[in-house]
Amino acid sequence: MSTAFAGTPQAPAAARRFVRDTLAEWHLSHVEADAVLLTSELVTNAVVHAGTAVELTCRLDAAAAPPRLEIQVDDRHPLRTVPPPAAGRGLTLAETLADAWGVTYSRTAKRVWVRIDLMDDTGTKGTAGPPVSAPAVAAAPVESLRVAVIVADSDGRVLSWSPEAEELLGRTAGEAAGMTLGELVAWRGDGRYTLTLDDTLDLGRWHGESRMRHADGRLIPVYVSHLRTGGRAGDRRVVWMVVAEAHRYVLTPPPAPLKRETGGRIREVLAGARPLPERLRAAAAVVQASSSADAAYVLVRSEDGEGFAVAGGAGATAGLVGVLGAGATTGLVGVLGAGATTGLVGILGAGVFSRTGPSMVDDLLATDVELARRLGARSLACAPLKAGDEVKGYLVVTAAEPGRFDSGLAAGLQHVADQVARHVERERLAERERACRGRLSFLAEAGELLAGVHDENLIAALAAQLVVPKIAQWAAVYLTGLSGTTRLAHVWHAEERHNAELRRALPAVPQQELGAADWPPGAATVLSFPLLTESRSHGALVIGRAEPLLSRELAGLMADLCRLVALNLHTAMLYARQETTSRVLQRSLLPVRAPAIPGLESAVIYEPAEEGAAVGGDFYDLFAVGDRWWFALGDVCGSGPEAAAATGLARHAVRLLAKEGYAVAAILDRLNGTLIDEADEGRFLSLLLGELTPLPTGGARCAIAAAGHPPPLMLGADGAVEAVASSQLLLGIADGAEFYDETFELAADDVLLCVTDGVTERREGNRLLDDDGGLSLLLATCAGLSAHAVAERVRLAVAAFSAEPSRDDVAVLVLKAVSG
Repeated sequence: MSTAFAGTPQAPAAARRFVRDTLAEWHLSHVEADAVLLTSELVTNAVVHAGTAVELTCRLDAAAAPPRLEIQVDDRHPLRTVPPPAAGRGLTLAETLADAWGVTYSRTAKRVWVRIDLMDDTGTKGTAGPPVSAPAVAAAPVESLRVAVIVADSDGRVLSWSPEAEELLGRTAGEAAGMTLGELVAWRGDGRYTLTLDDTLDLGRWHGESRMRHADGRLIPVYVSHLRTGGRAGDRRVVWMVVAEAHRYVLTPPPAPLKRETGGRIREVLAGARPLPERLRAAAAVVQASSSADAAYVLVRSEDGEGFAVAGGAGATAGLVGVLGAGATTGLVGVLGAGATTGLVGILGAGVFSRTGPSMVDDLLATDVELARRLGARSLACAPLKAGDEVKGYLVVTAAEPGRFDSGLAAGLQHVADQVARHVERERLAERERACRGRLSFLAEAGELLAGVHDENLIAALAAQLVVPKIAQWAAVYLTGLSGTTRLAHVWHAEERHNAELRRALPAVPQQELGAADWPPGAATVLSFPLLTESRSHGALVIGRAEPLLSRELAGLMADLCRLVALNLHTAMLYARQETTSRVLQRSLLPVRAPAIPGLESAVIYEPAEEGAAVGGDFYDLFAVGDRWWFALGDVCGSGPEAAAATGLARHAVRLLAKEGYAVAAILDRLNGTLIDEADEGRFLSLLLGELTPLPTGGARCAIAAAGHPPPLMLGADGAVEAVASSQLLLGIADGAEFYDETFELAADDVLLCVTDGVTERREGNRLLDDDGGLSLLLATCAGLSAHAVAERVRLAVAAFSAEPSRDDVAVLVLKAVSG
């Protein structure tokens, strides 16, 4: 059957529909997956590389031995040769999925063809769905057929020898009696998935080709159908029916249950974008359906190597699914360790099971009665998932009746297991790499947040917020002072409204070791991590999680974080000993230097109050989050160490929330709630917060909000000065207050001036610097100046406004857009 398509992007989809319809009409749906995939790739290649109309032909040769399906794709560009398999995916798939393929060139066309054999010389290949209509071809006439019957005991010693056996092999019953099958058979057991003769004799059923020794020494090619009877060990018998290899079609069993298209379907399932557990469940479902098993499982070794886990299951899996969960590692699996799984793992490592090849148990009742009961199964087959020489898990199928599976299925199962093993190992390595990158990123972020922080309460607050909600539902930090007294320094809950309740529930001053403390009841599992340096204990970080156990990766991450926190606490202790003034703490909370922003000039001036003045809480910040820039200018109400600590909390909270993706208004909302819940009563904060997005042509788009802060002023290129933000409510005054941001564009040569009240409220008697728009008038005189020149002019104006020294901190931030 043939059809043609225009060389458009719609051709592959139309070709797939044509092949599906054709194979359904020919009753060849069992090879549909491979055939459709090959067709799609070849038609796509023809459209992409040739760019001409495409002719598609499906040809069925049922009279061939074996019967075969051939798919041909013709294009009209014979001069463009087909690239080698390494250069494209289509021909690589042809090498993998097809039994043969090739390219034929003519003067006007080029033909790429693939062939799928529908049945090999065993008659067992390609057996899903209805068989090919052509019957199996007899290689020898029925008239010469002799079916030899040989009966042996469980050790393979001949007990009975039929006349047909004598005729086929030239030995009389008397001569054969007492000989072992090992002496009569030249067993070929060197294949990758083949079983030894002893393993075969232990199977309930088996069939395959072999060679048997004739009395005259010749090796006779034969086909054997093996059956082992049940009962007690001494009563078991091995029954062989043997025919000449030319008559194998008589004993060849019905199509093997693990269907040919299983490999293609497994490849498609495992190559998907879904999470690995979902892909393994889908793979188990394919194996279960294709093998006619009652259940299928994918077992994967845990990261610690101490057990296995059911990573995917299908069918009657109730015997295993209920026992998962102990020792969960990375979210991929749960470690086995109870009930039916313990028995299964024991079976996998002993008896007839091999850790290097496929294996079967014909009757679980003879091996583990309890396991058979829990699984609801009596027969079982498995194949190891191997990475190199190491077994990473098993692919297992089970059935309710004994003797369901044979060697053909076991070999096919190993082929599927090899595919699964590659994906499991690849995903495991990728997950480790992701975990390592995430761990390093998390620790780098923690290090950045904690760097330069010399207040132990602030370190405790940051440590708690680092782990919530990424790792825990809530966190509490206990600090141990130089006197040895331990106190509750900070608590943080994923739902901030529970912070006060959590603080009340936790012991404020534990009277015993933290590991033995009485933690609040509830669903959370409480874990305590010590904050240790080489010289002393600084306390503990306590977390509450819904999950009962912590994975190895998270435990290692928490240990690293606690070491980092402990080192910062130790540094803070040393700093407190050496520096007694809160001025140094305030300076430590400010950026070291202003970074360069693409498309903008920036300048910052910060001058603390004169010597002898009470230290306030002015702060500024300028930092990048991805390709955007943030700036903040704030002032905490009050003075002294408490104000400085609140300054640090606000600055780092802004950084943390910005890196978490919150917008300007959302950050103000959350910071307002934090101040109300955590700060001392009457501790207010004014904050100017902005987000800058550089524009390709220069300048930036700015989203800004002023919470109780002097509004920023913008000097346009035309010399006009205007306020670009409205003053909103102070932070920390009203619970539930809602904030909003305003957006404007900072065009080329525009100047944005942001100051604290140390500038606007600079006093000379009863007169303030910003009275009657004094700051706007000052900015208007700065047209054409650089950002640094503008900042310096403002500083000089503040200094010259009064002969008295300033009693407040002065912070000035200037941003000027430059041409791209």
